[in-house]
Amino acid sequence: MSEALDRLAKHAHETRVIVVGGGIAGLVAARECAKVGLQVTVLEASDVFGGVLRTAQVGGLTLDVGAESYATRGGVVRELLAELRLTDAIVTPNPAGAWVAGVPGVGAAPLPKGGVLGIPDNPFAPDVRRIIGWSGAWRAYVDRLRPPLTIGHAHNLGKLVRSRLGARVLDRLVAPVTSGVYSARPDDIDVDLAAPGLNAALTRTGSLTGAVAELRHRRTGARPADAPASDVPVASGSTKAPAPGGAVEGLAGGMSRLVDALVADLRENGADLRTGVAAESLTRTEGMWSVTTSTDDEPLAARAVIVALPEGPARTLLAPVVPGLEPGEPIAPVVEVVTLVVNAPVLDRAPRGTGVLTVPGSHTAKALTHSSAKWDWVRDATEPGIHVVRVSFGAQGEEPATAALDDDSAARLALSEAAALLGVELPASALVASHRSRYVQSQPAATIGRAAVTAAARGAVRAVPGLGAAGAWIAGTGLAQVIPDARDEADRVRSAALWQS
Repeated sequence: MSEALDRLAKHAHETRVIVVGGGIAGLVAARECAKVGLQVTVLEASDVFGGVLRTAQVGGLTLDVGAESYATRGGVVRELLAELRLTDAIVTPNPAGAWVAGVPGVGAAPLPKGGVLGIPDNPFAPDVRRIIGWSGAWRAYVDRLRPPLTIGHAHNLGKLVRSRLGARVLDRLVAPVTSGVYSARPDDIDVDLAAPGLNAALTRTGSLTGAVAELRHRRTGARPADAPASDVPVASGSTKAPAPGGAVEGLAGGMSRLVDALVADLRENGADLRTGVAAESLTRTEGMWSVTTSTDDEPLAARAVIVALPEGPARTLLAPVVPGLEPGEPIAPVVEVVTLVVNAPVLDRAPRGTGVLTVPGSHTAKALTHSSAKWDWVRDATEPGIHVVRVSFGAQGEEPATAALDDDSAARLALSEAAALLGVELPASALVASHRSRYVQSQPAATIGRAAVTAAARGAVRAVPGLGAAGAWIAGTGLAQVIPDARDEADRVRSAALWQS
């Protein structure tokens, strides 16, 4: 037995796995392979690891300029943080909640804290009625009088809300959430994926508002008649302002602490981590993979390869060796986030909670996060009167308004939008420093038809021996989906590499 184990350990040490992509999916997959003794090489084309998890120095402050939080569902992210000894750094956001701006005849108001995807359980609740008005509330009440739909009948979120509750609920409550959080229109969202169980609850209760109340009761334990706490799903890892009350956490000092810990752990396990190295092509001969890179004179050889790139680059690299996988860049949301440090004592009272979502078409910006109001660690790092706000631009099918601007012009636009969204004066002299980041987001997993696309891609990749794929484009957006998926894919690939050889 001991001799057999020695042989297995020796074989593992001689088995090489190449991970292409140094974002969170790639680092997690690499760690799963390295911790059992495999030789692991990680290739990252940029000069830093982490993907959308990144921090920067802005006005002397270390701030998140990418994803700032993760969803707590399933406990998978917290489990990883515990393994990396980061539990003490976990922080929770201010529960004050966000506002919605651009409401016709109202301007801005607190976003109701009850609901699912912005759909209210009681259209006559004062915080809901303030946004949709009496006529909107009575139109939504018609939902209680209409016959229920059959299970699985409603797939299009926009169509469902429009037909059951009317245009005001759709435009003023639901659209700000899907645009601000998912960068997608309600008509592009699959109900069953974005809000599992909503269709079935609608059939049982006979109304959409009743279905929302039932889901909230089931998830929170509160009686439906109680004052609700928001249950709007949040795309963790999103660079945009999340809806209020979502179950999220962050890390004091920034989410890139997770990246740093993963990199350190990989190095302790002997992994070869390379930045500035792009994988250009893959070939497979006699059970071994060859990876041609942008810097090596000779291809790198490996028993297995895991591709953890964004969808466009991943498809381009994989398509020549994966039958049936289509290459090319998908149509995905492009988002620019402008982080501002401002000297504005007027923001000390957090006039509009922890952030603002917008009614689509009402403002140039899509969302704003008041970071120093949302996170105590950011507030504690600033001097009195200094505040940090993050302004997001761009959505599905819409180029960010900042795209053609230089950094200074983008900062001025972001400052102007921040003033409008927060309802305060922010003169040019208030700007202390700014930082601009651009992201191509993965299409939300809840987009209509998306599940079939990713399932087909995953099946095609898994049909090729010694090959795996990980990342938000195939796992679904958010660390709570990306991390367990990367672990599972790494386990599948490493098991095949060890046992089948």
